[in-house]
Amino acid sequence: MTKLEIIVASTRPNRIGPVIGQWALAQAKQHAGFDEAELVDLAEVNLPFMNEPHHPRLGRYVHQHTQEWSAKVAEADAFVFVMPEYNYGYNAELKNAIDYLHSEWHYKPVGLVSYGGVSAGTRAAQMIKQVVTTLKMTPVTEAVSIPFVHQFIDEKEGFRPNEVMIGSGKAMLDELARISAALLPLRRPEGV
Repeated sequence: MTKLEIIVASTRPNRIGPVIGQWALAQAKQHAGFDEAELVDLAEVNLPFMNEPHHPRLGRYVHQHTQEWSAKVAEADAFVFVMPEYNYGYNAELKNAIDYLHSEWHYKPVGLVSYGGVSAGTRAAQMIKQVVTTLKMTPVTEAVSIPFVHQFIDEKEGFRPNEVMIGSGKAMLDELARISAALLPLRRPEGV
């Protein structure tokens, strides 16, 4: 059984990440590569700024919010980060959520759905690759990049992607499923 978690990174009021995340979730549920897909909203997870006394590598979490976040990330086989670009980079809430944990991220692929203005969030997407590879994650090359994002948001219909975005989304999900399957032996506990 393979599970994909789509993480909505923005926590700002009046954000558009959730409608893009809903679209990504619908695409994932139609895709044959995953048995289960779930939307995880960092605004709902509501992690405080890192407050664990021990290094995440030890896995000795003392706070309930960290234990719950650890279980949520551990159960996934692959991720999609739906992320805005803020000032040429990714947002602090996403970095905080990543830094809370360590081994739970290992050997899992991640796809990036980035959005913003003229750059379509690609600068943020490029920057986060350095972080996720340090955690033994595999960012897939295929991605969805949404330029001038507000032109694709409709109050009634939500996110209205164009054909390029739809095709990019399918290619990203194809590759996530493929890489997730390839990394499965590394995710198994040793000796299994």
